[in-house]
Amino acid sequence: MIHSSSAPASVARRLALGAVALVLGIVFTALMATDAMRGGFLRVSAVLLLVFIVVLVLRYLLLLWLGYLHHVESVMADRPTDEEAAFHPPVSILVPAYNEGVTIEPAIRALLRMNYPAYEIIVLDDGSTDDTYERASAFEGQWGPATLRVIRKSNSGKAATLNYGMQAARFPFILCMDGDSKMSEDTLIRMIRHFRHPDVGAVAGNVKVINRDAFWARVQALEYIEGLNMARRAQGFMRAVNIIPGPCGMFRRDLLLRLGGYDTDTYAEDADLTLKLLAAGWRIEYEDRAVAWTEAPEALLALIKQRYRWTRGILQALRKRKQVFTRPQNAMTWISVLMMAFEALVWPVLNIFGTVFFVIVALSFGASNYLLAWWVLLTLLDVAAAVHTVVMEGEDLRLVPLALFYRFIFVLFIDITKLFATVEEYLNIQMSWGKLERLGRIT
Repeated sequence: MIHSSSAPASVARRLALGAVALVLGIVFTALMATDAMRGGFLRVSAVLLLVFIVVLVLRYLLLLWLGYLHHVESVMADRPTDEEAAFHPPVSILVPAYNEGVTIEPAIRALLRMNYPAYEIIVLDDGSTDDTYERASAFEGQWGPATLRVIRKSNSGKAATLNYGMQAARFPFILCMDGDSKMSEDTLIRMIRHFRHPDVGAVAGNVKVINRDAFWARVQALEYIEGLNMARRAQGFMRAVNIIPGPCGMFRRDLLLRLGGYDTDTYAEDADLTLKLLAAGWRIEYEDRAVAWTEAPEALLALIKQRYRWTRGILQALRKRKQVFTRPQNAMTWISVLMMAFEALVWPVLNIFGTVFFVIVALSFGASNYLLAWWVLLTLLDVAAAVHTVVMEGEDLRLVPLALFYRFIFVLFIDITKLFATVEEYLNIQMSWGKLERLGRIT
């Protein structure tokens, strides 16, 4: 359910107060616990953490292995038959835009450079109050293989705007993107080949961070490559990607219309639609060379707001589509949505609990070596995963050292945000969409 608005800064205040309370609770527990309490707590916690570490290592190994297999498949797919190479049906590109005057022009220029024989671009101005419509309208007309149209409508939100665009689209395949994203030239030709298989309902693209000068954005660049795309590669090998990213997703138009398109009752319409497709039995694949460049939050408050909304939206979608757990269409779908639930619910709690446990041990017994061993283990896993994924994607190796900060600070910070978002979603606390202010890093 979409709740009424709440001041974005209040989210940060609640998270800050909660984090302070968590730290004070750790210190109080460490100082006041009796020897018997400490002994019982340590024994139970040690067993739970041992299980967690085993699951964690197995998760990393599984994701890396399945991701590698997906990479091998992608390389083999670069040698198509003549019949496969000739599969280039026309595509409609939907560009929803609300107050994207800063980014809409470079986004459109990138789309006009697409390497594809026939496609249309439909810019959907969702009641913008800036000059988005005027800037987009300057590009209307025929541009070689591409036709560009601009449609202005009253404000109704991204999901409803994309549904409106589906009705206006003329072609059988639809690429949905964000108005503040920039597509690579081969996006269409890379994604469309997956639809040669009649069971494929959608294809997820590869989202990368373009603004890498600011520190927080640079850490997110690593997070997208290691944390998000590593899992998406594995899911792509299983043909069951569990979140088609908003900046880059291709669909069969008739399928979307038949299923009712995007729903408007969650804060993660992309996750909700993906689960709807999986519940209907469709395959969802991943194309890592269809790249959409996006602008990541550069300020800490903006990052908090984004991840808070993502978490609550994903939880809303999981609760709404619970039939994918109870009545999955196949084993791969079931495993993929279990991974999604694990990342949203279990992982943040266990990661925070593990850190709290070792801090308590260090404060109570002076056993700081256990805390160090815990962090070193997780850091080694992250560094190995960072090297593997950065090399596989041909990315900047200078991102790898950020894995240290990524593990020590960033992941824990994001997990605390997820935890409080989960509690507030359970308590049905009001929230607002919280649109990010774009800085114009897309050029």
